Parts: sequence; structure tokens; C-alpha cells
Amino acid sequence: MACKETEGADISAGMTLDQYAAAKICEDTPLRSLELCTEPTYMGAVCEQGLSCVYQNTFSWRTPTTPLPLENNPRVVFERLFGEGGNAAERLVQSQKNRSILDWVTEEVVSLQKHLGPGDRNTVNEYMDAVRDVERRIQQEENRNGESPFAVGTPPVGIPESDDEHTKLLLDLAFLAYQADVTRVVSYMIRREESNATYPQIGVPEAHHNISHHGGNPDKIAMVSKINAHHVALFGHLIARMRATPDGDGTLLDHSILMYGAGMGDGNIHNPHLLPVLLVGGGRGALKGGQLLQCPDNTPMMNLGLSLLDKVGVEVQRIGDSTERLVGL
Repeated sequence: MACKETEGADISAGMTLDQYAAAKICEDTPLRSLELCTEPTYMGAVCEQGLSCVYQNTFSWRTPTTPLPLENNPRVVFERLFGEGGNAAERLVQSQKNRSILDWVTEEVVSLQKHLGPGDRNTVNEYMDAVRDVERRIQQEENRNGESPFAVGTPPVGIPESDDEHTKLLLDLAFLAYQADVTRVVSYMIRREESNATYPQIGVPEAHHNISHHGGNPDKIAMVSKINAHHVALFGHLIARMRATPDGDGTLLDHSILMYGAGMGDGNIHNPHLLPVLLVGGGRGALKGGQLLQCPDNTPMMNLGLSLLDKVGVEVQRIGDSTERLVGL
């Protein structure tokens, strides 16, 4: 589904692939999903061509009108995953505090609803659905903390000065979330659209967005290629950790599916076609490895989405502009 062109609060897009998966495979995890980013996402109200900045600041939507915020502070992410403490007893105390806060929020919202019109009531009802989901997960977390000795160590101090270390730290937190089974669905936006980040550590001091409009200049194309290769190498940090971690009859990577990609095939002309996608992991034997699939031109990306959901046991008939499953995946 295309996003609604609006500068106001009446935003609308579509439930995203990660949230279809989370609704099914994360029913018994403390967190439904985890959404991460490297760059801060606070921006103005309008970003480009009359579109709300919400569309650039997240790529995870729980419902067509409920975008999920991305978090870039490792300390905040750690506390969301494990509370302030690194052992089960301390996490249990934090869960009980969260329960008290939610009780207060619920009481306040019930009082507020008496004074709202039908449209606002629908918005609040969506919010309360999310609150009830959190309440259920807190109960699950309290039960898990009474059983699991899993320790995660000391919380990060904050955002590292080095951009690469920042990215790796967030990937380490994604790894811990998988390893501790806090959630089974993580989304990570390394860079948002129109990012002006620079990469002097790999010899690219120019702003990313500017050189993506390369105009055919071979030097700029080479710099964009360097950035792409660098991002894939950072993604490799997570892959290596998951491959080195035993899990049941294999490794954590054997039992997972990781997808890496981007929204532009050619940033120079904002062309969203011919998108390269990297799939890593075994998906408990559901995903074939060591192959290159070349899809016909104009194959909807969500054909891949439907196929991946099938492999994790989530049955969906259609997502966005999907038309069928991919063959050979």
C-alpha cells in the first residue's frame, strides 16, 4: 500500500512485513519487536514533496496508522530489553515497576475516553490495544525471570562517538535480544533516506545523500559503492556473532533469517526498481543458501515478503502490491 500524501497527523501506510511476523511468532516473547536506527529520527513536520517526516523516520508500521518509533540510544535499547539490571532478580523488580506505570496509564486513559469524539476514541483504542499487549508481556517476563538465569552484563553508557562502534553496539543488542529470546523480530535502519552522514574512516568525506545523486560521475559512483560495501561489512558483525553461537541442534544463524536491503536501486534518479536483497541464515532448514535468484523486471518486493512469511509459519494472502510467491527461494 502506498503511503498517504499528507503533511498532517492523518498519516497512513500499511502494516509492514516485520509486524506481520511479530504478530504471529512473538506472541510469547517479552517484546513484540525491536526497532533500531543509527541516526536520530527527530526532524521537522514535513520532509519532502508535502510528505510527513514520519515516512522517513521509520519503516515499521504496526497498523496502517501506527508507525513504530526507532531507537538509536544503546542504553535505552538495553533497558527496554533487560531493565536496568543484568540479572533475573533485578529484571523482575523492573517488570513490577513497569506494571505499576501501566496501571496508572490505563486508569488515566479510561477517564480520558469519556470526553473524546468517535475518531479520537478509535485512536485511543489502538493505543490501549498496545498497552494490553505490553501488560501481557510483562506477565510473561515476570514468569521468565523466575525461571531463567540468563545474565547480560552492564548497560551501555550511551551513544559511542565512533559511528561504526555505535552501529556494532546496536547490532550486539539485536544479537542479545535474539539469544535471550526477548523478541524474534528486529528491524534496523542503518541510514534514513536523505542521510547526510559522511564516512571519512573509509575515505568518503562527502555527504551520502549528495553523492548518491552522482550524475554518472565515476568517482561519486565509486564512493557510493564504498559506503554500500561498508554497510554490508557492518551487517557481517551480526552474522558472525550469530554463526558462532550454539542454539539447539545448530547455531543461532541456522535458526534465523536475516534480510539486508535498501529502498533505492539507483539513488541518482530515485529509482526504486532492481533492488538487490541479501538473505542470510537457515530458517531452521526452510531457506536455501548459496544461490543467486534474479527475478523478472517489475516483480513486487512483497512477493519476497510473502515467501519469507511462509518460511516462518505466517500465512498471509497479500501484502501491499504482492501478486504471488517467489519461485526457488
